[in-house]
Amino acid sequence: MAGKPMRFALKRLMDIAGSLSGLGLLAVPFALIALVIKSDSPGPVFFKQERIGRGGKRFLSWKFRTMIVHQDKSYKISRDDPRITRVGRVLRKWGLDELPQLFNVLGGQMSLVGPRALPYPPESYGPKERRRLLVKPGLTGWVVVNGRNRLSWEERIRLDLWYVDHFSLWLDLVILLRTLWVVLVTHEGLYGPGGVNEEFAPAGSASGEEPAHHER
Repeated sequence: MAGKPMRFALKRLMDIAGSLSGLGLLAVPFALIALVIKSDSPGPVFFKQERIGRGGKRFLSWKFRTMIVHQDKSYKISRDDPRITRVGRVLRKWGLDELPQLFNVLGGQMSLVGPRALPYPPESYGPKERRRLLVKPGLTGWVVVNGRNRLSWEERIRLDLWYVDHFSLWLDLVILLRTLWVVLVTHEGLYGPGGVNEEFAPAGSASGEEPAHHER
């Protein structure tokens, strides 16, 4: 297996090629989705939120807005959540709401594949959780193709750490292909047990800062 510097370099090249290709192919669909979102409910087209990237660096994550504009700070999202718009349900089902993060991938804040980007400050993480920050967060990841939200957070952290230790260009390609199957065919893990997505509670979260509302 190539050394980590080489693996990071190859990963970045794939991110640039993949995000440029994706944004080029999706330019017209993006415009259509934006029009539908605006016609369906009042509010912005995009949902932007500060997330934590590699090394604890903060960045603004971009997604299509799938929920009504509100002040509810409950982080649990359910299958029948009334905050989700009609268009938002479709976008979520097919994973389309996540695609604007291709801009984050192109900008270098994210990768096509990696652990999920979370909004919690890195100082609130425990030692295991902090190791997730050794790689960039991903548009998809090892967790997505192995159960997503039906997994406990302990299981997700374990899978993320396995990816951190074993990532490679080949593994990323496998995950990308498996993601198409999970998102477009099985829809596995879109919601957790009982149709509810539980939010992550960092090991040190009791000490302070909480993130602002975020979708999913």
